[in-house]
Amino acid sequence: MQLEISSFDALLKQGGKAAAGNHGVDDLVSVKLWQNPCWLSFRINFLALLFNEPIYRWIEKEYGLARPEFVVLYSLGLSDGLTASAISSSSGFPKNTMSRAIQKLIDKNIIRREVDAADLRSFVLYITDEGRRIVDETMQPMVEREKVMLSGLTPAEKLMLSELLAKVVVDSPNWPPMINIEENEQ
Repeated sequence: MQLEISSFDALLKQGGKAAAGNHGVDDLVSVKLWQNPCWLSFRINFLALLFNEPIYRWIEKEYGLARPEFVVLYSLGLSDGLTASAISSSSGFPKNTMSRAIQKLIDKNIIRREVDAADLRSFVLYITDEGRRIVDETMQPMVEREKVMLSGLTPAEKLMLSELLAKVVVDSPNWPPMINIEENEQ
């Protein structure tokens, strides 16, 4: 396994030397792209920040919604009738953060909560007309931002990137929930 990782690292660095020179990224970004043992996390975090920061700043300014609130709203905009637990597990936000966001959205009449007919101990969340309006108005700037971010890729590359990242996400339940340093040192 060590040989595979070393070979991959070598290929990454070789490709990176040519790529960094051709694309004009600054030196530290170049190092983080091509000489970084945690290359995947850097790339994902970098791209997520370049998407999330301007989008969520704009949404908060225009609609008065903090990021966790919009995450709840966006989830319901994609699939109405969800539980708080489902939204929490699909977003990576802790349940207590989602719970506070949900209550704020209910108070603003952006979503509503109803008892789950299938399990009277549970609640299901639904988007209101006001919530739908906000989701509809925010969708275009989000799609445009993503389009700009992917503009350097061909349609085939976009499809491949989508498929590969989906594959990584689908595998995520197999990852250990915590990092155990002692286990890794053995």
